[in-house]
Amino acid sequence: MARYPANKAVALAGELLLINRIAARAAARTLARRARQGPRLAGWSLAYEGIVELMTLGTPATEIHDPDQIRAPLDGMTVLSRALQREHIPVALSHVRGEWVGGANSGAPRVILYLHGGGYVSGSPATHRPVTARLAREAEARVFALDYRLAPEHPFPAAVVDAWSAYWWLLGQGIAPEQIVVAGDSAGGGLSLALLLALRDAGLPMPAGAVGLSPWFDLALTATSLRTNNGLDFLNPAVLQASATMYLGNRDVHEPLASPLYADLHGLPPLLIQCGSAEMLLDDSRRLVERARAAGVDARLEIWDGMVHVWHFAWRIEPKARAALQGVGRFVRARIPSAGRVEPRESKA
Repeated sequence: MARYPANKAVALAGELLLINRIAARAAARTLARRARQGPRLAGWSLAYEGIVELMTLGTPATEIHDPDQIRAPLDGMTVLSRALQREHIPVALSHVRGEWVGGANSGAPRVILYLHGGGYVSGSPATHRPVTARLAREAEARVFALDYRLAPEHPFPAAVVDAWSAYWWLLGQGIAPEQIVVAGDSAGGGLSLALLLALRDAGLPMPAGAVGLSPWFDLALTATSLRTNNGLDFLNPAVLQASATMYLGNRDVHEPLASPLYADLHGLPPLLIQCGSAEMLLDDSRRLVERARAAGVDARLEIWDGMVHVWHFAWRIEPKARAALQGVGRFVRARIPSAGRVEPRESKA
């Protein structure tokens, strides 16, 4: 662990203590449930079930009026990525903010533009560093994790505008569209599709492909799996509805750039969509891929048995999480051949 000034070290210790307390509570609840009725879902390891319980405890379920109720639990987990001190290089320009993960100056020919999840209300490159760092390794790529503006302070379409700006900033660094794959989890998966739609409609160059990890494509919340998997996943209807309302306000929930499920999907590059069979947003992925294929898009759907929302975070303890990220790496490498190296230009404000 890196050395911190005394005040930061105290804060770090406090955050770790809080996480340990929540983890202990999650473990106790998991063991009690198993003693009564067995695993939450057949086939789950005790460690993975404990992680799901930990996330359930950290996800607000009722009376959500303040975005900090959604942000605080996810932001608190950044202590783990800080403690690991993963390589990252901040970018703070007037029109683009984020960080490079995985060797910004390596000249690697592959670039992933990563759009984090969090319901458009929470999350940051820091919260998702465990996933972006692993993706950089599996894809042999540089990852630019965008720190887009969050709702309700910056409602739709601010996130789409920021994703658009980041894509064009990458092109301005001398990176060709065919060297870029756009990827994101949860809301970031929906935002990835929204960026593709905006580029297509403007007749502009498209990236080599896109990846959605447990993507949120339908802010109207019409999926049958919202009911059938409620209680298995750590998500819940209240947090999804609150996030959609904070992001959209009075805008139509069927806006294609907010809910890509309702878009005309023709002309998009190849897609890889991964979701878990136990997650509430399962049917978002099923329906989007079905519509994309009907529109002539090369869309691959992977449904991972027993996994919950963005199980990729658990790659240190869950083999299916590691295997899923390895699959994303193979997709990126297949879409972007290794020939040719492009040195990034220096960023200018």
